[in-house]
Amino acid sequence: MIKVKSFTFNPFQENTYVLYDETKFCIIIDPGCYDPAEKEELKRFVSDNSLVVDKLINTHCHIDHVLGNKFVMDTYGVELYIHKNDAETLRAVASYAANYGFPHFEQTKETQYLNEGDAVTFGNSTLEILYVPGHAPGHVALVSHADKFCINGDVLFKGSIGRTDLPGGDFDTLIKSIHDKMFLLPDDTLVYCGHGPTTTIGEEKVSNPFCAIA
Repeated sequence: MIKVKSFTFNPFQENTYVLYDETKFCIIIDPGCYDPAEKEELKRFVSDNSLVVDKLINTHCHIDHVLGNKFVMDTYGVELYIHKNDAETLRAVASYAANYGFPHFEQTKETQYLNEGDAVTFGNSTLEILYVPGHAPGHVALVSHADKFCINGDVLFKGSIGRTDLPGGDFDTLIKSIHDKMFLLPDDTLVYCGHGPTTTIGEEKVSNPFCAIA
């Protein structure tokens, strides 16, 4: 069974996730840690739980989700997995980081690409990759069918959706991703969001003002 630990980092209040199972292998998703205290908080959790970091994954590469990429890669010697359509999004971060108040941002480069339908494995666990563009051109979500949850980045929020006015964003594409991919998951699937609280697929299908279908 996969356990999910969340952290809220940086001024954007971004949710970083550590997923681990009984083998103690884990993956880190969207490390938003920037200042030393945030980095230490993440590192302490990994150490205190005797976890072995197996992979680093970005659901997408907007600045608030990648601030800790280099820290995680250097600390744990892991590769960075993204969708190839977000490579340009990742490369662009260095050009505007200082303007957003992150003058010490350290650029990284992806080493592995994720594709629709890929299986991401760690320990005894498997996650399926969904390609869900719209908020970002290379956005992915990670689904555990066994444990009925999804790490969905900034696609779907409790009562809202990801913004689409950033470069590479498109409202119609995002709604299609939600309807054609996210809403095909079982209603009781727990959705871990890139910002804010968790929700469920069923709740958003019924009540989300941007994309409800029921």
